[in-house]
Amino acid sequence: MNLIERVSAPVEEERSLALPVLSIPGRMDLARLPWLRRLLASRWPQFLARAVTLAGFVFVILAGLFGSPVGSHNFAIIFVWIAWWTALKLVFIPFGGRSWCSICPIPMPGEWLQRGFVPNLTSKSGRRGLARRWPKALRGSWLQSTGFLLIGLFSAITLTDPRVTAWVLLGLIGLAIGLSLVFDNRAFCSSVCPIGGFTGLYAQAAPLEVRVSEPSVCAAHTEKDCYTACPWGLYPLALKDSAACGLCMECLRVCPKDNIAVNLRPFSSDLGSPRLSSRLDETFLALGMLGSALAFAAVFTGPWGALKMAAFNIGSPAWFGYAAGLLGLNLVVLPGLFALAVWSGQKWAGFSGALRRAIANHAQALLPLGLCAWIAFTISFAFPKANYVLTVLSDPLGWGWNLFGTADLAWMPDVSAFSPALQAGLLLLGLVWSGRVIRDLTHSNDKSSLRQALPLLGFCLAYSLALLWLLIG
Repeated sequence: MNLIERVSAPVEEERSLALPVLSIPGRMDLARLPWLRRLLASRWPQFLARAVTLAGFVFVILAGLFGSPVGSHNFAIIFVWIAWWTALKLVFIPFGGRSWCSICPIPMPGEWLQRGFVPNLTSKSGRRGLARRWPKALRGSWLQSTGFLLIGLFSAITLTDPRVTAWVLLGLIGLAIGLSLVFDNRAFCSSVCPIGGFTGLYAQAAPLEVRVSEPSVCAAHTEKDCYTACPWGLYPLALKDSAACGLCMECLRVCPKDNIAVNLRPFSSDLGSPRLSSRLDETFLALGMLGSALAFAAVFTGPWGALKMAAFNIGSPAWFGYAAGLLGLNLVVLPGLFALAVWSGQKWAGFSGALRRAIANHAQALLPLGLCAWIAFTISFAFPKANYVLTVLSDPLGWGWNLFGTADLAWMPDVSAFSPALQAGLLLLGLVWSGRVIRDLTHSNDKSSLRQALPLLGFCLAYSLALLWLLIG
């Protein structure tokens, strides 16, 4: 079935809504609200939203390639790195988890090819392309961590040069297309996209999830329509957290048992429970997010002109020094300090469990702190530049237009009166929030558990103070 048939396929609008909205304690199933159910069950709203964002990405690329080379006068820089990046960190992720992934346009061209718009090799599954399984050795978030590190290494020019931004977006779309024709499902989104890694990591703290309503119903149902339809290759019954689910809602649309719930839940519901896995990919991603927030704050809001010049002069000896510092911070210093905190807590408390598993398990505590750290950085980086959004709306290419009369807007928002207090409050919130996760992980209700928790709390406190110093001074 090609994309047009999938979009126009009739969806059962009168499915049973007999289950109560509050079917699970502490959860509100939004899919049980009739008006919202109709919206989620129809493919058209999501398709139109993705079409709009695709058109926006195309315009961003054109503006980056042919518009003004001055970043503050180019739609590509202002709307990608100021408007969209701010909305992602302040709205999409904190309240919707991977909600951006549900309307992201980057995988659309590849999916069109994969599902039959252009003749290609036909796989046994009926999809176009080779439809190979993603290599086991590359699963997890290692490639996403690498991608985010590359963004950090070249951030000074990527966030200021419209042409570089355009080529980065073109490269991401091209890579997504290529992977769609070789691998099945959304291999690019689930294992390569650095923004997917960023949103998936912090989606575990967000108050939105897709789960099955009654696990026994799924277990007894032999035809796994949800798994077949999911472009991410996920089985809803197996979901333990929200890191991998892209909220595409295909499982809800095809489930013949009406057994998919879209739950509104308490914040950080995925965090605080022991995990048996010893995989460290998510740990390095979480630490990389913390390190990148420190580096971005130092480069873009810090007072060190030499550091800014080193970050901009790519290929120079100073830049190699900056790159070594960034990689050392993300790959050696922060991982080493976090591992030391976990190890010392284990030793002090007298626990003899495997250190690797303990590190992977306690990395959950880094997520609330990291999310609040990125929001705090955004306040100092993006808020003062809010007036540029109105300016480039009237003159998106920097060619002297004034479409809406705002091209010469002189208003400059002054955030200095409230931003220090707000940033300090956010970092305090992240510290307390992470402390609660640490408490849940260590069951800090006796002396030995408290000893295990204190080094982790010390790591989070030291990070919070370091970022607070960079942001406020």
